[in-house]
Amino acid sequence: MVSEDELRRRWERTVERLFRERIIRSEAVRKAFLKYPRYLFVQKRYWDYAHVDEPLPIPAGQTISAPHMVAIMLELAELRPGMKVLEVGTGSGWNAALIAELVKTDVYTIERIPELVEFARRNLGRAGVENVHVIPGDGTKGFPPKAPYDRIIVTAGAPKVPDPLVEQLKPGGKLLIPVGSYHLWQDLLEVLKLPDGSTETRNHGGVAFVPLIGEHGWRG
Repeated sequence: MVSEDELRRRWERTVERLFRERIIRSEAVRKAFLKYPRYLFVQKRYWDYAHVDEPLPIPAGQTISAPHMVAIMLELAELRPGMKVLEVGTGSGWNAALIAELVKTDVYTIERIPELVEFARRNLGRAGVENVHVIPGDGTKGFPPKAPYDRIIVTAGAPKVPDPLVEQLKPGGKLLIPVGSYHLWQDLLEVLKLPDGSTETRNHGGVAFVPLIGEHGWRG
């Protein structure tokens, strides 16, 4: 295994490449990526590969997304300090850490797999992230106690947009969610909630995520 200094150098090169290629477009997202490198959120046996722009395994048969995919979603989310954000699908905790750095306030993230709830909490603790709340449960139902949200970001593929998530958006809020097949291909949808409560949907093209399991998603 390489040294942590070398891991850091490799990660910085990955971030700078994504920035040059305009996948990371904003200085805020670039700084968040540099503050929380992906190797802090994977098991040590994968540290040598954390800089590679591909998904990696995490416990319970799930994956941590490729850096470019995380960057694309964060840039589309247009996160600003003070926004209230719900993430559905905590996984490793990496995306939640990046969101928390961008909004500078409490972030709520839901994970249905108990092993990943603990994995994410450990990772976030080691990384020094204090404003992320990892909630065990069915993310397709959202998290009503803290609704409404400025942004909801879903990191798993659904058969359709879950109604509870749209209901828990503020007027003017935005939902990002992959929608499509169970384990092959989805479209990344941006759902905007208009002031009158109606929605407008934009399609940002093909992506591939693990399935979103729950009452308003795929049945496990």
